Amino acid sequence: MRALLVANAVDADAGFVGDRFRAHGYAFTECHRESPGEWPALDGHDLVLTLGSEWSVYWTDIEREVAAETSLVCAARARGVPVFGICYGAQLLAHAFGGAVRRSTTPEIGWYEVDSEIPDVIATGPWLQWHYDVVDVPPGATQLAVSPVGPQAFCVERVVATQFHPEATETMLRRWSAGSGGEELRRSGSSPEELLEQTRVAVLTSAPAAGRIVDWFLETTG
Repeated sequence: MRALLVANAVDADAGFVGDRFRAHGYAFTECHRESPGEWPALDGHDLVLTLGSEWSVYWTDIEREVAAETSLVCAARARGVPVFGICYGAQLLAHAFGGAVRRSTTPEIGWYEVDSEIPDVIATGPWLQWHYDVVDVPPGATQLAVSPVGPQAFCVERVVATQFHPEATETMLRRWSAGSGGEELRRSGSSPEELLEQTRVAVLTSAPAAGRIVDWFLETTG
């Protein structure tokens, strides 16, 4: 089985989520957002996984890239190909299907609890968050989890989206915390050292919890 993995070229690590999909027999075809003209056809792929990004879907200088990914996920939905979106991927799905994405007054950066409608599937956390935007879920979608800032997960037909990062590993967060990421953490009142200390504990529960979401996603969309 093959899955299209849509991500930025510098950050195409699907972490715990990718590991679980591979355990179910999926192999990934990597699609870089910066080069949509090089993406393979959706034909022959059984699933789309769209990851997070430093981008926001409303940035005017990435309209071409947003349009290409919107076209891809709309085609997948029309064909009944399951789609799983994470953070920016979730925002792209909301945008593509008639929801809205806007700048949040309260960024979420760090490990947070969420209120889950299906806690046996989407645990209450803690989950890694790193974003400055908030979504309005698209028409017809079911909200599955929420935080005080806004929706944290939703589903519509064979599409599932999480605003939080179930894929996040310690290795990934070491990379995100370097350079400008460290400055973001300090502006939010944290630090790379504090985040990594929290991560070493949090991934003990978030890793198996991520696996449960993937298992449920495949069971409900298969």
